Amino acid sequence: MTGPRASIVLPAYNEHESIVSALLAIRDAVMMPHEILVVVDTETDTTVAAAQATIEGMPNARILVQDYGRGPANAIRYGIDHALAPCVVVTMADGSDDVRVIDELVRLVESGFVVASASRYMRGGAQHGGPMLKRVMSEAAGRSLYLLARVGTRDVTNAFKAYDTAFVREVGIHSRSGFEVALELVSKARRTRRPVAEVPTVWLARKVGTSNFKVVAWIPNYLYWYRFAFGPRLDPRTVQACMQPELEGAR
Repeated sequence: MTGPRASIVLPAYNEHESIVSALLAIRDAVMMPHEILVVVDTETDTTVAAAQATIEGMPNARILVQDYGRGPANAIRYGIDHALAPCVVVTMADGSDDVRVIDELVRLVESGFVVASASRYMRGGAQHGGPMLKRVMSEAAGRSLYLLARVGTRDVTNAFKAYDTAFVREVGIHSRSGFEVALELVSKARRTRRPVAEVPTVWLARKVGTSNFKVVAWIPNYLYWYRFAFGPRLDPRTVQACMQPELEGAR
């Protein structure tokens, strides 16, 4: 028997209103062999009870209770550390992502790209709804890094991305709070001169529940990784050591 080609990680925080539809959408959209990892902070998270019956009917899906510390960055780290596939896809549990592009993202990683981004800001992509400030900042960051730092994608902040699992484990994830993991790994790919690709996606604001995105609180972390994208080539083995002192000051 062969293993999954993709491990699909869904960081979730009290997503009881949307998790079932998110799981069923992945089930119906992803054609290649895959596993689904729903990662929560605690056993009492409302996502667990809501998803239990659906997951029991999906042998490739499981719920993981992470112990790295609260927050989406830690949930993503935990999911990647427990992934079985050579490619990891991070997507949201609120149903905002168009999971029909997952197969295409995975194929890009399998062809040699270490990051494949679902992009709202390239031709064919779009974003509908969501806070205006968040959208303006996200698009400005993505387009400027694409033009000035040549990072390979116009949508650096979108959490909906596929990664080469070995690459992520090699360079590590230093983010410990929000969704800046996506920008971090794009920046690390650029500094190590590894290829990044993108495909268009349409993002829809969540229909139920409340977003846990903390724009103001997470800005310093985003700024750190934005700056990190600029600079000379780094060996993957040294990328962690060279960034650690400044990163600690940014937290």
